[in-house]
Amino acid sequence: MTRALLDVDTLEAGYEPGASIVRGVSLKVMAGEIVAVLGPNGAGKSTLIKAIAGLVSKFSGCVTLDGADITAAKVHELARRGLGFVPQTENVFTLMSVADNMRIAADVLPKASRSEQIDAMFELFPDLARQRQLAAGRLSGGQRQMLAVARALIAKPHIVMLDEASAGLSPKLVGQVFSKLAEIRAIGITILMVEQNAKAALALADRALILVEGAIAHEGPAKAIAADRSIGRLYLGARRSEGGA
Repeated sequence: MTRALLDVDTLEAGYEPGASIVRGVSLKVMAGEIVAVLGPNGAGKSTLIKAIAGLVSKFSGCVTLDGADITAAKVHELARRGLGFVPQTENVFTLMSVADNMRIAADVLPKASRSEQIDAMFELFPDLARQRQLAAGRLSGGQRQMLAVARALIAKPHIVMLDEASAGLSPKLVGQVFSKLAEIRAIGITILMVEQNAKAALALADRALILVEGAIAHEGPAKAIAADRSIGRLYLGARRSEGGA
């Protein structure tokens, strides 16, 4: 059996001891997969991936990445171990140029490979290449999200976690961002994504899990979850036959 690239085992996490927001969550993400974490507002979705990323306290449980225990790893160590994270907000330096944002993200790499990796990101994100001297705060919402993803990819992660990549974007821009995520998976990057836009996430993901009150209420193939209207009504706020979030 293939070993999971990311393995979370009975994780309890939160902001205050004795008040877990994530309650006994176990999940596996296989290499090359896109896995979506869905659920109602306040379900603990963002807290889950922030805990994996070392930004929220873990009270118990274990997290392994490619077989190595990263449960107690510091935030700055995780990028070097192959874990990328794109937060929902404050994910770029708005007063700095696109190029300078890239250069800062590349500081985790050996000096000899920084320029090459920055060039690779500009090749992957041609919209950013055309605006490399523009202040990041002047980018469109979709372009800013692309820059945040590019910054996470510079360190050559094995897996990237995204917190609400579609937040605040128009349907057109959501489509552009998710199309780019499909490209990223195609070059070998595994993705774990928290999303409020269930319809778009399920169309992209291989598998999905639904978090309710900090625990997994349902999980399975993304297509099966998208087709199950009862799941949509119960957990995803869907009111019409086409579903929604």
